[in-house]
Amino acid sequence: MIPDPRPQALPSAPEWWRGACLYQVYPRSFQDTNGDGIGDLPGISARLDYLAGLGVDALWISPFFTSPMKDFGYDVADFRGVDPIFGTLADFDRLVERAHGLGLRVVIDQVLSHSSDEHPWFQESRCSRDNAKADWYVWADARPDGTPPNNWQSVFGGSAWGWEPRRRQYYLHNFLASQPDLNFHAPEVQEQMLEAVRFWLERGVDGFRFDACNFHFHDRLLRNNPPASARDRRQTTSVIQSNPYAFQRHKYDKSQPENLAFLRRLRQLLDGHGAMSLGEVGDEDPEAVMAAYTGGGDKLHMAYSFKLLSETFSAGFLRRALTRFQRLATAGGGWGCWCFSNHDTMRVATRWARGGDPRAFAKAMVALLATLGGSFCLYQGEELGLTQAEVPFERLVDPYGIAFWPDFKGRDGCRTPMPWTGEAPWGGFSRVEPWLPMPAEHLALAVAGQQEDPDSVLAFVRAFMAWRRRHPALVRGEVVFHRSAEPLFTFTRVLGAQRVFAAFNLSPEPALCTLPARVRSLTGHGLALAPAPIQDRRLQLPPWGGFFGIQES
Repeated sequence: MIPDPRPQALPSAPEWWRGACLYQVYPRSFQDTNGDGIGDLPGISARLDYLAGLGVDALWISPFFTSPMKDFGYDVADFRGVDPIFGTLADFDRLVERAHGLGLRVVIDQVLSHSSDEHPWFQESRCSRDNAKADWYVWADARPDGTPPNNWQSVFGGSAWGWEPRRRQYYLHNFLASQPDLNFHAPEVQEQMLEAVRFWLERGVDGFRFDACNFHFHDRLLRNNPPASARDRRQTTSVIQSNPYAFQRHKYDKSQPENLAFLRRLRQLLDGHGAMSLGEVGDEDPEAVMAAYTGGGDKLHMAYSFKLLSETFSAGFLRRALTRFQRLATAGGGWGCWCFSNHDTMRVATRWARGGDPRAFAKAMVALLATLGGSFCLYQGEELGLTQAEVPFERLVDPYGIAFWPDFKGRDGCRTPMPWTGEAPWGGFSRVEPWLPMPAEHLALAVAGQQEDPDSVLAFVRAFMAWRRRHPALVRGEVVFHRSAEPLFTFTRVLGAQRVFAAFNLSPEPALCTLPARVRSLTGHGLALAPAPIQDRRLQLPPWGGFFGIQES
């Protein structure tokens, strides 16, 4: 018998994803092994020991599929192919096999809502109105005056409609014009996308992060979106305010009710292979969509939104966002997966920092993220306390940033190469100049240097992840958020008879915290604590300090 060359899955662990840590790898910037300045799949394999040493449960790999790279892999030209800049399908198989051998699960991005305009499906669809794939994308006639069919706007700015002279019709693109939207109202499209998911399941992946998962369906009647209210506009970030996308309430171009039935079909496929799903939700009411998409145990396993990736930061903001999701999700058993940084947003070490010791801030953010309930994602470099890089305009490659510069400098600043050593100029990432510059300030935070420093952010993250595992309530326990004055953020995690109380000082100044009755301090987590003992249930937390304590019944 010929042995099966595919990587084998880890031993079954039902609901391993609950409370799990997913480490996001942005392949272009993780490790270059072939000397072209771009990270690759062998580079990820070479660094798996590092990830296993962090104590994470899985790695989430951003797209490595065949692509013209106009949106750096989120414009897919072959849903089953590995782009040559990243390696080969055999490289991917070896990566999965080695990860599983180290006890790491592998989660990959899957972009279902759209493709590249270079995908063969679109090349055929755009040629005529009567070919076999004529309705695989969203096509619509112009209005009598030649303008687009409706007022829908692209996330990246401007009309969401592109003109195709061969069909004399417009096609929908919710993102770049080179990313046409697939028509999920066509049964053949749903079947093809499920088959693409099946292809990777059969190669041994443990789960998927589904990009833009609420964009699969559009309103069949192509009704105009209503204008956004003044209140909605005020709540958006500064970059979105400069984008006409924010001028609308996106009632008809996404988050359509038909998506729920498709997500159920997707879940059936995943359950048949013991795989999990994480959905990215971009919506004006993200908590409600997250709850709907993860409730009932028959759609997505978990979801995240951009709510905690915004510029807003306070204890009250976090409490309101998390308690609203909790309230909406509790009845249906929905599950959140939280992140403070990723490849689409400014790094948290720059976005939310308010001064004081940057190392204390970075440690507090990881500890908070890891214990506030649900599952969580760490973005590469977050365990080092990396800040947002300043990339000069002439080095920008992100089309989003180029279009909105200088008000918005794009996403390149959070995608710069991972610094493995402090050696200039490229920090062990590559032996040639990388696709994005290596910031000098990141070299000072490199992995090699932090490994030698017991007080480093990296040393803290490793120790904290191990400490967290020893307290199951902080992994899977229910969470109760408490009302507390700024800048204190407090909550209790409950699992069976164990109750763990947590308090975080979200400021660069000391803050006085009143503890609940019968709380004794938990030690070993490494967060900054005042040296004085607890007196009369009062504890002064240092800047960006934290406290964990067992609450006796």
